[in-house]
Amino acid sequence: MAVQTVATTTHSADTVDLGPASALACRECGERFALGPIFACEACFGPLEVAYDLPSGDPEDLRKRIESGPENIWRYAPLLPVPADVAGKPNLNPGFTKLVQADNLARELGVTGGLWVKDDSGNPTHSFKDRVVAQAIEAARAFGFTTLSCSSTGNLAGAVGAAAARAGFRSCVFIPHDLEQGKVVMAAVYGGELVGIEGNYDDVNRFCSELIGDPAGEGWGFVNVNLRPYYAEGSKTLAYEICEQLGWRLPDQIVIPIASGSQLTKIDKGLQELVKLGLVEDRPYKIFGAQAEGCSPVSAAFKAGHDVVRPQKPDTIAKSLAIGNPADGPYVLDICRRTGGAVEDVTDEEIVDAIKLLARTEGIFTETAGGTTLGVAKKLIEAGVIDPSLTTVVVNTGDGLKTLDAVAPTTGMSAVIRPNLDSFREAGLA
Repeated sequence: MAVQTVATTTHSADTVDLGPASALACRECGERFALGPIFACEACFGPLEVAYDLPSGDPEDLRKRIESGPENIWRYAPLLPVPADVAGKPNLNPGFTKLVQADNLARELGVTGGLWVKDDSGNPTHSFKDRVVAQAIEAARAFGFTTLSCSSTGNLAGAVGAAAARAGFRSCVFIPHDLEQGKVVMAAVYGGELVGIEGNYDDVNRFCSELIGDPAGEGWGFVNVNLRPYYAEGSKTLAYEICEQLGWRLPDQIVIPIASGSQLTKIDKGLQELVKLGLVEDRPYKIFGAQAEGCSPVSAAFKAGHDVVRPQKPDTIAKSLAIGNPADGPYVLDICRRTGGAVEDVTDEEIVDAIKLLARTEGIFTETAGGTTLGVAKKLIEAGVIDPSLTTVVVNTGDGLKTLDAVAPTTGMSAVIRPNLDSFREAGLA
């Protein structure tokens, strides 16, 4: 059986090898375009996404092919917009990170149906962004770009810098000037140009969109702008891995952080593809989105019953989620409502508490985005919105070492003692 996006006219361009990817299709009107470095529909200005001619035939044969592949995202190459020989090219080869069965955390939260943490802090630059950049790099090669760029709230800047260094690209990335120092250092260490913009992420993103249309941006592949349709597909691999690691079955409930919203929409796309390909049994699942209270435009729209997301000015410690005008916000609303899920937000204090909870119960140190996700999961479990008797997966997108400032004020040494036993006993540590 073949899975393919329904569309109308196909606009021509030079042929490129991106594996099963067959075209770009508008998510609004269905207009169809040849594969190229474009991201908006010429007919209605809607966003474009990759359409496929995915594998047909016996699902068991495809399942065995996947399981025999490398232990990274390229085991799913037949389902991604990349050439068949992608595993042999210089790439950071992210993915196939741990799905941690979080029994200690489950007991703390009263979850009886099974609780898992998909821990993407194990990727090469310690965030899920390595997945999406790996896809964008292959599109950049196909379209002949020489410079790799992005607008970033931190993690993406590091992922682009590292991937570009490995693949032999020049990189120049743009970030808000006031990011966490750990993310600034990690983005700069790979040797590419790192440029701070005075303003928030939405200001950075607008600047990058302007640069694409300027001669100064010629030959530049912006992973989350003109390469966005391909880049975004990398998040599908989270869905593939979760289902494979659960024994080729869908989770009942999954909690996902929302920045632009693209990760959530692509995880849903990945789950749907697995169902259509016969790789997992078709049954209901619920998707929940997580935001910080200080940047919660999608949560606010969900609670108000709106279909339109009203932009906000971010003010939160969860800077990797601080996108006040999320591009995929309306699609997140559609998915969460369609699946019977929800979108919720938590305070900065609740984010810090959740970071500590995950570290204390499971030995996983998550950044503020993961604290947001677990904080929302905890809140929805306590409210009875998430069913504790069902299989639940919480997505951790990054490493806590990147956001030390968030927990440093309330975390430190238990005591300072002299190097003798009497001092040890006086401190009450015996």
